[in-house]
Amino acid sequence: MNRVAGMASEPLSRREAGKAERRRLIIQAARDLIRETGNAGLSMRGLAARAGVSLATPYNLFGSKRAIVVAVLQDVRQFQERFSTLQGADPLEKIFAALDIAIEFYIGDPSFYRTLWSALFDAYDGVRGEILNPKRDAFWRGLLLEAARAGAIAPDVDPALLLTQLELLLRSVMFDWVVGEVSAARLAPTARYGYALILLGAASPEWRGPLKARVLEAQALLRQVG
Repeated sequence: MNRVAGMASEPLSRREAGKAERRRLIIQAARDLIRETGNAGLSMRGLAARAGVSLATPYNLFGSKRAIVVAVLQDVRQFQERFSTLQGADPLEKIFAALDIAIEFYIGDPSFYRTLWSALFDAYDGVRGEILNPKRDAFWRGLLLEAARAGAIAPDVDPALLLTQLELLLRSVMFDWVVGEVSAARLAPTARYGYALILLGAASPEWRGPLKARVLEAQALLRQVG
């Protein structure tokens, strides 16, 4: 009976393994096409051809182009895994660490991420809603709320509005990177400098010292890279 049951389950396991492999091929093809074409608006026909699968397969496995973009983002960004390795960091350190990790991804694969950020700046591109998704907002809001609970943020500062200002700063910096006004060497220190200045203005008195040090550190690096 056990042998029969085992034999019955084996084909199902093979099917699932086959589906997983086709998903991997499609995600890889999507990432490559975004990088090579500079267009996040993927053609399902081109995507299927690149992955070596039938035209119906991407629809069957993902349902839509937007779902494939989401899968690509989840596949290439091992952000949470890297962030979770931070041990004993204070709440402000976590904010800057998260910023540094994100920027490392961007400059590590510039063709891919410039395309995605270009889509973000296109108000008519459906990819925008996948990049700026509620899960991403909740992560950053959680970091600021943690900082507020620790007393790093002054009690009369609204963490939600503070997050908006940090997001506006980051989008401005990323736009200049996309169009070539900010080099890869200047991207991280420029973002850090802006974050440190905004957080310094929002900090409680006892946390201003460490933030002032971050401002000066980023300022010195910007001068160094010219």
